Amino acid sequence: MRLFVTGGAGFIGSNFVRHVLATQPDVAVTNYDKLTYAGNPESLRDVAEDPRYRFVQGDLNDHLLLAEVLPGHDAVVNFAAESHVDRSITASNDFVVANVLGANTLFTMAMRAEVPRVLHISTDEAYGSIPAPGSFREGDKLEPNSPYSVSKASADLLARSYGVTYGYPITVTRTANNFGPYHYPEKVVPLFVTNLMDGLKVPLYGDGRNVRDWTYVLDNVAAQWLVLTEGTPGDLYNVGADNEMSNRELTLRILQRFGRGEEMIELVTDRPGHDLRYSVDTTKVRALGWKPQHDFDEALDATVDWYRRNEWWWRPLKQRGASARRGLV
Repeated sequence: MRLFVTGGAGFIGSNFVRHVLATQPDVAVTNYDKLTYAGNPESLRDVAEDPRYRFVQGDLNDHLLLAEVLPGHDAVVNFAAESHVDRSITASNDFVVANVLGANTLFTMAMRAEVPRVLHISTDEAYGSIPAPGSFREGDKLEPNSPYSVSKASADLLARSYGVTYGYPITVTRTANNFGPYHYPEKVVPLFVTNLMDGLKVPLYGDGRNVRDWTYVLDNVAAQWLVLTEGTPGDLYNVGADNEMSNRELTLRILQRFGRGEEMIELVTDRPGHDLRYSVDTTKVRALGWKPQHDFDEALDATVDWYRRNEWWWRPLKQRGASARRGLV
């Protein structure tokens, strides 16, 4: 199989590329990435010399380059996106261009190249917030509340339209919050971990009651591969690990791993339109045979350990000032 992965130098994308190359000896991967601030070739330097791996720097909206490099591939997996909610509030146009127009360009060019399968990676934020104890199912209506989540929901609907209008089915996964290695340090887990390594406080939005479902990235990428290869083309799958907890509880668990207490929490003004709770029903993806393989606390231990051992990777990012000091979920 020849696999075309967009955004493969980002957090989930790089873990997906590494997972495929490690577990699928008959798969070759083309990594197509624009290398924006969160795209880091260093995230894949351990596979850069693999003869099955090829890197192409490019923009999703570059029709000519996509027309050149897409033909001959057997599947496309689209991870490429602007993903930080805080940034979307102050620069919404960038998110529309990358996440909506970019996705549409990719879908069009993949269809023209007659690529048999396309998997588009989306987010549980497309559904909006849901009170406990409910969970969103795949057929539920979309009520996104941030420019980021609106841009992802829009791309989801575009994917649906390709199946209905053109007979070109595009599969979509809506994934819960991920954590793990190679996560750009503007997001809550790597931001908090690296702050604590530097003796800095951790910034917690509002009262910390906002609830998220946390999935270890290695479990998520295994789910994405299974959906790509075993899922129904054009269908929709939620992916989450049922590790729901408030941001405050997550913060306390991270602090415990550094032997620190609540004195290291800095309460900051809440994000505008901050969704209270995300939760998705994952019955469909589990029916394919997927389930998380990592206990949350063990995965958090492994993540903290990774950042402690790989300062070479994250330290330059923080030194360049690219990390958002208030980058919560």
